[in-house]
Amino acid sequence: MTIDPAAFDPASAACWIAHGRRPEHADVLASVWTDYPDLPSEAPLHERMARSRARVAALRPFNDAIREEAERERQRANFACVERRVASGQIRPFDQAILQARSQHGYNWDAAVLYAQGRYAAEAGWEPRDFSAPPGETSPAYAQGFRDGGGCFDDLFDVARRSFAATARTGDPLPISATPRVARPAPSSWPSPTDAPRPALWSKRTVIIGAATASNAAAGLMTMLQAQPRHEMAHIIIADVGRGFRAWRSADLHQIGDPADQLRAMFAGIEPDDLLIIADGEDLAWIDRHAGMLPLCRTMERTRNSAIQQRAQLRAWLERGLCEGEVLAGGHIRWTKLAQGLSGRLGEFVARYAGKAQPRGHRIVIELRDGDPAIGFMTPQGKLLSPEAIITNKDHMRRHMAGMLRRFASAIPHHRDAAA
Repeated sequence: MTIDPAAFDPASAACWIAHGRRPEHADVLASVWTDYPDLPSEAPLHERMARSRARVAALRPFNDAIREEAERERQRANFACVERRVASGQIRPFDQAILQARSQHGYNWDAAVLYAQGRYAAEAGWEPRDFSAPPGETSPAYAQGFRDGGGCFDDLFDVARRSFAATARTGDPLPISATPRVARPAPSSWPSPTDAPRPALWSKRTVIIGAATASNAAAGLMTMLQAQPRHEMAHIIIADVGRGFRAWRSADLHQIGDPADQLRAMFAGIEPDDLLIIADGEDLAWIDRHAGMLPLCRTMERTRNSAIQQRAQLRAWLERGLCEGEVLAGGHIRWTKLAQGLSGRLGEFVARYAGKAQPRGHRIVIELRDGDPAIGFMTPQGKLLSPEAIITNKDHMRRHMAGMLRRFASAIPHHRDAAA
């Protein structure tokens, strides 16, 4: 049966069926629209609105029934999936605990999962940690599972007792990963660079770049690195698969030797605070194999995804560099694109575009959250900060705003006695 979409009649069950509704649902919808049809457009507005409200009220039990039916189907499908895993021989303690919660306690799916989480925590020797409840509270299902797993909320030595039992247990029911844990995370698992970490001195920053990335001029990453002032103060290393690691712009491009010894020599006497990996594919896998030679730093990141995202990540990393004696605040800057122009916020300070300057240039002002100018702040060295700046190139506005926000966020209030 074909229904013309332009001639849709909500009082006809056939129209609802043609649009994907089940016959029993279509009959209910058609009957409600028959009892509460739309009034003609020339009817008063309050009467048409009253008719719409009456129809919504008449449809509310129908919509509630559909919502309850969907919830029952979700619960049934989730339990059925667990039952199929158990029937196929893939027996896991967590799945057994879910089925036990339903059979013994009559819990629904959500409560059964909380029960299994509590039981898992008790058998693993952990403290009770119910993230579904407010801090300091525990849901009844989680508490029941925790007690059934051997946990006791009132025992001072409960965690120590269960931890010892879990370690000494010969047949540990908890799943054990087939992949052995390493002493430090592999570079491929490091997060992407953002503006949230604390800035670091350029002399304490290290970059390891894959040979493929270093030779790819189209990506533009090396161009960005070379254009950044003071980048030569950082330690830049090239990772070349099959040849090893070498310093960037090194005279010996064909250095042969053990890669572990090369890394050990390059990091001798260096204690970096910030380590960045710019590599993909075979280069990244090569660096992963020698992750044990990399130092543990305060911030360890790597670029990833598309070329556009990698450039944005590298830009965020470059902007976190510091010179000797320079102080900048860390933290994520919240940017907003307003009708009047770009705006950014860090802590209690707001940077915004204040229009064109005379005779030329563009004004940037720093304000407090209440809109007052950020007057009376100075650097830790005692230099007063101006809440207004004029730039000539509008394309660099975001970078200048970020620098001003970080300087003000790291500043201290100016006191005349201290200045004297």
